[in-house]
Amino acid sequence: MALNYIWIALFVLGFLVGVLKMVLGDYEALPAMMDSTFEMSKMAFEMCLGLTGTLTLWMGILKIGEDSGLINRLARFLSPVLTKLFPEIPKDHPALGSIFMNISANMLGLDNAATPVGLKAMQELQSINKDKDTASNSMIMFLTLNTSGLTIIPVSIMAYRAKAGAADPTDVFIPLLLTTMVSTLVGLTVCSLYQRINLFNRYILLLFLVIAGFVAGLFTLIFGMDNEHVQQFCRLLTSGMILGAIMIFICSGWRKKLNVYNSFIEGAKGGFEVAVKLIPYCVAILVAVGVFRASGGLEMLQHAVERGVAAMGMNSDFVGALPVALLKPLSGPGARGMMLDCFAHFGPDSFVGHLASVMQGCTDTTFYILAVYFGSVGIKKYRYSVACGLTADIAGMVAAVFFSYFFFG
Repeated sequence: MALNYIWIALFVLGFLVGVLKMVLGDYEALPAMMDSTFEMSKMAFEMCLGLTGTLTLWMGILKIGEDSGLINRLARFLSPVLTKLFPEIPKDHPALGSIFMNISANMLGLDNAATPVGLKAMQELQSINKDKDTASNSMIMFLTLNTSGLTIIPVSIMAYRAKAGAADPTDVFIPLLLTTMVSTLVGLTVCSLYQRINLFNRYILLLFLVIAGFVAGLFTLIFGMDNEHVQQFCRLLTSGMILGAIMIFICSGWRKKLNVYNSFIEGAKGGFEVAVKLIPYCVAILVAVGVFRASGGLEMLQHAVERGVAAMGMNSDFVGALPVALLKPLSGPGARGMMLDCFAHFGPDSFVGHLASVMQGCTDTTFYILAVYFGSVGIKKYRYSVACGLTADIAGMVAAVFFSYFFFG
């Protein structure tokens, strides 16, 4: 219901701002808004079409893992931890393995791999959902962990900063890691309070220690490297992990004497069906964002916040990166465009450039993820998922401002 109100609000506010600008003499506002509806519809379709190949690949790979029993073995291994966060899921259910793979891909910044695995996890969660049009607790917990966007290796952010000519593209590594941890912990805590899950459990604490150990080991490996070697190391690490995972799945099927090729084809067929099903949801959210942005509403909101912050006597340097924060929950491409715009106007090594980089990577696109993931399985009632996702977003953005002032202010 909350997403419904936000979707309507984006259209209504955008239209009102456009009419106001027309009354004031700007006769290009309404045509620009109309053009944005066609542009964003096309972008949404192309986005889903571009996702088809990736979905087809990973749905096929996951089918091999499912038929070979690898996902079931992974689920049994992880069940002591994940069953505490997802108590509704049976102990050896394959959804646990898909959830772990999705979270791992997100942590490594592998968006192309994370989305197909996440959609597969949603299908498996829907299979045990008693009310097929209402989000279950497990679905909401899974979506909250996705929208909070825990990322350990921000490969794409470093690549964009390097392309923009940053002196040190990797200098956002530590503040971004700290910020995304804050957003994830806040989102996890809020969702656990809704579901009355006790996070002070030895298995959950052990998971946090493992993640902390991985981060510490990563810092140890890259300590003393120059920028070029850090980026090369991160690319090799992520590429090796994703290719290694594919080989493990294929070898697992071969070891079980499966017809690996047929298993892949059977699973891959679902990739196209899922991609087509996502088109209306992507069109809906991106067109609404495009109308609001083209109307000038986003710019007006930014100026209002800037004046309010200045009136309170506070440092308003962070306002330059505010468009990234406002668009991030709604549109990943839109927020990325705003980050690149900050690079162009302020420079990638400016305070605003650093802050925009941290904001871009500290959380994920909440409404896009809710629309796509829930839409892929026909969920219509989101319950408290929007509240959990937005709380994580707000916590991440506040932490981004704090850590950016600390490291770059």
